[in-house]
Amino acid sequence: MHTLTVRTPSHNYPIYIGRDLLDSAHKLLKPHLGKKAAVITNETIAPLYLEKIQTALTRAGVPHFSIILPDGEEHKNWQTLNLIFDGLMTHRAERKTTLIALGGGVIGDMVGFAAATYQRGAPFIQIPTTLLSQVDSSVGGKTAINHPLGKNMIGAFYQPQAVLADLATLQSLPPRELAAGMAEVVKYGALGDSTFFEWLEQNMADLMAQQPDKLAQAVYHCCKMKADIVADDETEQGIRAWLNLGHTFGHAIEAEMGYGVWLHGEAVAAGCVLAGRLSEQLGTLAPEDTRRIAALMQAAGLPAEPPCFPFEHWIAHMSHDKKVESGIMRFIGLNRIGQANITEITDTDILHRTLSPYLPV
Repeated sequence: MHTLTVRTPSHNYPIYIGRDLLDSAHKLLKPHLGKKAAVITNETIAPLYLEKIQTALTRAGVPHFSIILPDGEEHKNWQTLNLIFDGLMTHRAERKTTLIALGGGVIGDMVGFAAATYQRGAPFIQIPTTLLSQVDSSVGGKTAINHPLGKNMIGAFYQPQAVLADLATLQSLPPRELAAGMAEVVKYGALGDSTFFEWLEQNMADLMAQQPDKLAQAVYHCCKMKADIVADDETEQGIRAWLNLGHTFGHAIEAEMGYGVWLHGEAVAAGCVLAGRLSEQLGTLAPEDTRRIAALMQAAGLPAEPPCFPFEHWIAHMSHDKKVESGIMRFIGLNRIGQANITEITDTDILHRTLSPYLPV
């Protein structure tokens, strides 16, 4: 097991990374639990891992109850969030009841938001069960739900008490979900570590085959990168925005296609390639670097091109992005692989040239 510490102005908390950690969850989570706990998961994950967490809580001597939600990005909304509040109030959860998010990024984001707002703030723990949530969304305290006009537009910065990433849970992932998580792994190399990017190019086949040591190394490296960035910029006033590489384009794809049609990681993969193409248009990135990003995404079984839809739709979606300031769109671009930048775009012609190969004729 590896342990990292995330240090923020809010508080410090550990990330536990290893295999079969659910079997020792009673020991690892005990210091971070209140006198009562609510395990919140979805109908896909519940049959796989809920009983293990319930057993862990019983062994830790913590009374608990469970809330099971529908599965899927399309359910990341107010209606499902209210199901969490319904369950908490039905079971008379108090302010010190610990909410436990057991699942992928959708569960983690929603439970975190529920914790941030229930009785003005309840503690919560992340137990991510997908690659995407283990390397990215469970760390750093971003919580949110989607709105029909924009992804993750309603939420809060709210840090967990602990993150427990059991790599054994990745064995139950469908190949498409594993690939979707790998998009975020590639993103980390592209935005801030060229050596890691090269390592991914050399080891992607082993990673997709879930070679244990290499997969653990990749998860640890991404969590370490994110922990360091969050420590410097908890509420995304500066460099934390780099973690959104590919996300402005990606969120537009998700909103246009319908949440859940393209998985988040699939949209981010195509979005990272588009970020490379935009950087080429701006003269900051060599075309070869964009080709390397596209090739690595494809090696992970991910799309390197977006779906085809009108330019006006792209602009409508991207103008609702959280990075928009004073009406000006801001994108995360690249100077080279391993070095991101933040670029303001006022000339939509540049965006049109970037997207032109994928627009309807």
